[in-house]
Amino acid sequence: MLTVFIGFFIFGFSENVKGPAIPRIQTDFHLDEMQIGTLLSLNSLGYLLACSFTAFLVRKWGVKWVSALSFGLMALTGVLMFFSRTYPALSGSYFLMYIGNGMLEIALAVLAAQIFVKNMGTMMNLAHFFYGLSSIVAPMLATGLMTLSIGGHTLDWRGMYLIILLLSLIPMIPAVLGRFPAKELAEEDRIPVKSLMRDPVIWLLVAILSFGVISEMAVGGWLVNFLEKAYHWETGAASGMLSAFFLCFTFARLIAGPITDKIGYTLSLILFAGFTGICTFAAILAGEPGAALFAIAGIGIAPVYPTIMALIADRYRGNSDTAISFIVTLMGVGSVLGNYLIGAITDGIKQLFVTGHGSEIGLLRGLQAGYAFIGLCAVICSFASLILYIYLKRRKELL
Repeated sequence: MLTVFIGFFIFGFSENVKGPAIPRIQTDFHLDEMQIGTLLSLNSLGYLLACSFTAFLVRKWGVKWVSALSFGLMALTGVLMFFSRTYPALSGSYFLMYIGNGMLEIALAVLAAQIFVKNMGTMMNLAHFFYGLSSIVAPMLATGLMTLSIGGHTLDWRGMYLIILLLSLIPMIPAVLGRFPAKELAEEDRIPVKSLMRDPVIWLLVAILSFGVISEMAVGGWLVNFLEKAYHWETGAASGMLSAFFLCFTFARLIAGPITDKIGYTLSLILFAGFTGICTFAAILAGEPGAALFAIAGIGIAPVYPTIMALIADRYRGNSDTAISFIVTLMGVGSVLGNYLIGAITDGIKQLFVTGHGSEIGLLRGLQAGYAFIGLCAVICSFASLILYIYLKRRKELL
């Protein structure tokens, strides 16, 4: 349990310090929005690659050593990122970090599915609460570290990443010392991937998770950038709003767990994802006075991922590692396309408006269009959950 909880805590840091760092990286390497979108997409590609082989490693080496390896890989990435001086070197470091993140996420999800056998929705949300807890602090911590001077040298984003990612060495201790659950099933009793692929529920879960995760994870990479460039906010204020998003996000997971266990996984997904979509579009339409709605949107998107993990663990009990690996791998494809599309939409709409209205209004409209896509993903997630609800109810398999 220490490995799961501390692991998610460190995972939240590694994922969400990038918000304040992206504008600094963009300035240092003279990147446009399309290149930033491409960078984040390449990161997601590393995540996708990790998801494709981690389940095999878990079966081969055990979840214990895969967890320890992923923590060590993330720490190594911090060192590589500190010494990166070119865009290709930075992209390679980010790519490697996301391989570590992908391995860690699969390992922690499999471990959680094995040890949380009662009140699955509550326990999954509690585990992911630790992810949200560090995510609250991450943007402000990143901003503070980037301005910190040691021996007359400012840490900037490179030093910040080095310190944050070296924290990954801490959860290696319980990972190595802990006694982990034995395999649940013999190899011959496992459901093969081909059989899973014939289950329509699997594909609906892929759609729900893909669009839900795009809507959740894109906030960490794009909200600070949006507020700084669209509304000319200072970095500290923009990072504070991202922290407010994760504050809503984190405590929603504490509240949502018991609600999910009471009303059911599928109905929860419909309501929570729909709420996020409404808040995001309302924030964009309201302009700067409605910026707080970006943070409030975190209440809805927070329970989506852990609720899906609980649903998978409940429906495919005993074969959860195979199901999780398959679904999360395909979700990785969606993340790659999602980050790329946000960057492409932002840059494309910006260029479209620049011709007739000038560069400032063009950038604003581009950022609004890109962020609207994040809200659209939440709406699609809710709609796909509704289809799943109808399908499972008709078959009397509602969870």
